[in-house]
Amino acid sequence: MKSIKVHHYDAFSKEPNKGNPAGVVLNGGDLTDREMQQIAFKVGFNETAFPVKSEVADLRIRFFTPGHEMNLCGHATMATVYALKTKGLLGDKADFTVETTAGILPIKISSIDSEIFITMKQASPRFERFNGSKEDLANSIGLKESDIHEDLPILYGSTGAWTLLIPIKELNVFTKMKPNNKEFPAIMKEMPKSSIHPFCMETYDTNADMHARHFSSPFSGTIEDAVTGTASGVMGAFFAKYIINNNVEDSLNLIVEQGHEIQKDGRVVVHISKKRESYDVEITGNAVHVEDFEICVEDEVSQRTGTNYQ
Repeated sequence: MKSIKVHHYDAFSKEPNKGNPAGVVLNGGDLTDREMQQIAFKVGFNETAFPVKSEVADLRIRFFTPGHEMNLCGHATMATVYALKTKGLLGDKADFTVETTAGILPIKISSIDSEIFITMKQASPRFERFNGSKEDLANSIGLKESDIHEDLPILYGSTGAWTLLIPIKELNVFTKMKPNNKEFPAIMKEMPKSSIHPFCMETYDTNADMHARHFSSPFSGTIEDAVTGTASGVMGAFFAKYIINNNVEDSLNLIVEQGHEIQKDGRVVVHISKKRESYDVEITGNAVHVEDFEICVEDEVSQRTGTNYQ
């Protein structure tokens, strides 16, 4: 067995134990894929991130749920970059690139009133139609089909990770939602490993533009994501394309709120700018350190490559 230090950060919040928790393990270059998966399982957060050396970008980040590796994770990116910056491991860099399985993404760090904000560009938005039963879909999250907005499409969307975007009529039903995650794959036959992201235009915060919850794929080993960066990004693209019907002259800034129903509320700022027939999508957020802890995993004898950020 070997002991691994895990840094717990909450992303999209400046208050500990709000926002979305992520584990950050800075010596990712010393670990095998199996060890990373073991660590993520034992940590139990929706994602644990491992920064490692990259041959094509300034660094690479790998993301693991308790059940499998993810292509991209917005909140774990925020947590990792915040950890590296506050620990002095990025030096004076304010603009750099991160390699992910979803592509090489630019990152910008800014400081406002001594508070660090991180902006990450996401992959170009993609949408695919949902052809399943609306009634079964609504029932799988504890709602009725009549709670779903009839004038907006239900679509799979991705800016690096696929989720099913479900427009909901009214905010008051969000507290009634109870996901039965095991039912999701049979309902979402087109993308059975997708998560589910119900959202609406009513918000708790008068300064916010959209409200959402995020229910995990059963393959991930988790139930709900508190505040979701990638889903907020593609939700912003959905807003631009389907709600205001591509009426984006230059750029659009949206504030997405999430997590209220599980007492983990946080905020994501989504930047949308027109790019020919598509959009550039960026999200901005912050993070806060909560605690460090140690876990033990089975040691593996294998060749290890990469750089440690510790």
